[in-house]
Amino acid sequence: MISDASLYSLAIFLGSASMLMIVLYHFLEINAQDPKEPLTSERKADALPAKARRGVTTGELASSVQSTQ
Repeated sequence: MISDASLYSLAIFLGSASMLMIVLYHFLEINAQDPKEPLTSERKADALPAKARRGVTTGELASSVQSTQ
């Protein structure tokens, strides 16, 4: 069985280790280098549905949906 003193020292050690890991994570996250090339144009193109990329406007799309119902 674990004694109170060893349980206390284990809790102090694990708490200190977790705090050091949190501080290290935030230090690395803040100092990380961002990519030189922005990816916004690629992400915007990927976000559009296939019909919108072919030039179909939202008005034409809405009228075609209403005509099929």
